Amino acid sequence: MTTAPAPTGQTDQRFPCPNCGADFRFDPATGQMVCDFCGNTEKVEGLAEAHVPAIRELDFRAALEARLPEAETEETRVSKCPNCGAEVEFDANVHASECPFCATPVVTGTGTNRHIKPKGVLPFALDESAARGAMNAWLGALWFAPNGLKEYARKGRKMQGIYVPYWTFDADTTSRYTGARGRIYYETRTVMRDGKPSTQQVQRIRWTPTSGRVARFFDDVLVLASRSLPKRYTDALEPWDLSALEPYRADFLAGFRAEAYQVELRAGFDEARQKMDRIIERDVKFDIGGDAQQVHGIDTNVSDVTFKHVLLPVWLAAYRFRGKTYRFVVNGRTGRVQGERPWSVWKIAVAVVLALIAAALIGAVMAQGG
Repeated sequence: MTTAPAPTGQTDQRFPCPNCGADFRFDPATGQMVCDFCGNTEKVEGLAEAHVPAIRELDFRAALEARLPEAETEETRVSKCPNCGAEVEFDANVHASECPFCATPVVTGTGTNRHIKPKGVLPFALDESAARGAMNAWLGALWFAPNGLKEYARKGRKMQGIYVPYWTFDADTTSRYTGARGRIYYETRTVMRDGKPSTQQVQRIRWTPTSGRVARFFDDVLVLASRSLPKRYTDALEPWDLSALEPYRADFLAGFRAEAYQVELRAGFDEARQKMDRIIERDVKFDIGGDAQQVHGIDTNVSDVTFKHVLLPVWLAAYRFRGKTYRFVVNGRTGRVQGERPWSVWKIAVAVVLALIAAALIGAVMAQGG
């Protein structure tokens, strides 16, 4: 099957069915290309192979110095959502649409953007029906959520499957540290209680200066490369089964969209370093040992940094309800749900009134008993 170019703006990937000419779509349930018009199916090449080719990492320093091979980058025309900043690419005959991230009307414009192409993709495993079921179950479990929003979401338009951009980073690190190891001991003290002497054990820590070295290889440190969705929601969709990443094929995007990354490579690595540093500090404390640890300083050398741009599957719903936009995201592999927490003022008011009535009744019963 002929593959389309790798996406960089948010775009629909279309593949004509050889039987009828209608659009194929990738079906998460079967892992095949499916034509909804005539029922024809085709396998995605390489998906079922036992030995999938390794996804090649790219050199981080070469990318920063603009020395990546030309084949690893491309330039596309994009439009930016004026509300959430998502970069969206539409077909040439589409002049206006709605941003799938925040439901804001978007008028197509022109602008060019050069991007690093995706190297890997984690295909959808859940279809839209399963994602909607997970979202409705999550909404149904929320206390004080408006019934109107639940009903609107249940009967509303279909959720959109979107591949969200991420960076992954690999790196070798060696860290030298200085600190102190603490040993707990107890002192016996005599104190006066009610005019009588009493002994008690007081905990103390004896600190011993220490230093050392730790090393760790980091593999696939994951960093969100989008600013279109609240990071607290996308972070809560983890963990992602990155071991199931497939080498990028546009076939997987048939019937879905893919967003352009907005977090540039250097900024992505800065965030990855923060994640690495937290793990390195944990390694240092483990290496210090003892009952307590103090870390005075860590000097880390980072080498052999590589990266790749990958696309991870998210089902997205953006609903405008009573003048406010509510967004819900579903992990396209596990069904984990996150989103804006809606509140019903009336439900909260009723709950408060009922609580006050219950408290008054309990008080009256206790007063009678007294």
